[in-house]
Amino acid sequence: MYEHHTNIRVRYAETDQMDVVYYGNYAQYFEVGRVEAMRAIGLSYKEIEKMGIHMPVVTMETKYIRPAHYDDLLTVKTIVPELPLEHQIKFITEVYNEAGKLLTQGKVVLYFIDATTGKRAQIPESLKEKLAPFFRE
Repeated sequence: MYEHHTNIRVRYAETDQMDVVYYGNYAQYFEVGRVEAMRAIGLSYKEIEKMGIHMPVVTMETKYIRPAHYDDLLTVKTIVPELPLEHQIKFITEVYNEAGKLLTQGKVVLYFIDATTGKRAQIPESLKEKLAPFFRE
């Protein structure tokens, strides 16, 4: 299992009239977590795109447990629960407040797509190699 933590401070523009983070912003928080998790293993989304692979989101599930508020420092925990072996990668995301309380949970699945053909592709070998050490027993 691969796990990474990223911090995000809630900006005023991300809250609604109730002083709560607007629910749609969690998709962006999940994305920040994914991007930084990939960067931490030494491979950015930009590098994957240069390999001719796009990674669109195909499913996203979110469970809202507690609200986040303006100026809260959030910890976005991003988990890759299994080594991707085919055309998709799954990310589990948990968002915590400074007190360590779980606020939101999510699951996002992305496909590897050949940028030229638009068809599903296998996981890039370099990404597989960088993730593999986290899944050895």
